Amino acid sequence: MIPRRVSDRFARTVGKYQQILKSARDRDVNESNTVFIIRDMLAEVFGYDEHLDITSEFAVKRTHSDLAIKVDNTMEYLLEAKAIGLTLKENHLRQAVEYGANNGVPWVILTNGMVWQVYRIRFEQPINYDLVCSFDFSELDPKNMEHQERLFVICKEGLVKDAREEYHERVLTLNRFILGSLILSDEVVAIIRRELRKLSNGILVEPEDISRVLSNEVLKRDVVEGEEAAKAQARVKRFYCKSARKPRQKSTTETCQEAKPGAPPSQDKQSSEGTTKPQ
Repeated sequence: MIPRRVSDRFARTVGKYQQILKSARDRDVNESNTVFIIRDMLAEVFGYDEHLDITSEFAVKRTHSDLAIKVDNTMEYLLEAKAIGLTLKENHLRQAVEYGANNGVPWVILTNGMVWQVYRIRFEQPINYDLVCSFDFSELDPKNMEHQERLFVICKEGLVKDAREEYHERVLTLNRFILGSLILSDEVVAIIRRELRKLSNGILVEPEDISRVLSNEVLKRDVVEGEEAAKAQARVKRFYCKSARKPRQKSTTETCQEAKPGAPPSQDKQSSEGTTKPQ
């Protein structure tokens, strides 16, 4: 839930900076002047203290971040800024991700003031990353809840409410790889098989045939093949195995207890017998 004061702040400041950014783009201001605008936006739109939370202390190496957001001695974001007239490219992202990875900061922002992209670095081999949130500031409507949610991912108040982590989890869950893996899971294939049987007045189709058609003719190849698809399939499989394991364990325990010779009655039976009123 976005606090009312944050929504009110968006209403006051988004339109203002849309005009500032448009003017800066028309004048094609350089990177240095763009950084000044971004710094002001971090304070006025996103709620950071300009003197305490926003720093350029990381700008000390050949490959550096233009700005950093540091709250209570914790580096929350590294921010790579480009001139407002420059299109954000893959090499700009690699630069930001490399610097975040080298400094152990998982959250990075790439922006030219107008376009904002928030990434979560995955510290694995090789280093990888997820695009968590992206928006064009000029297209934002401060009254639109979806637009507010994207802004809130970056906000100082959002850090307290774990907004970026929740948004990231949503991105990891609602994507083509997870949906594709769910569709190909045994559980969903069984549902499709049942519905096909109803549709065809009793014709029983084999699960393998349904899976084959889904993989080869319904879903795109990149959804079911490759590293990301494999990770999604493993996640879905773990979920269903975990879900199936709990009731199975309970059933097994009860079955073993009932089957054991001389086993005491269950707690429910003891309770029932113990509370029987005398005649």
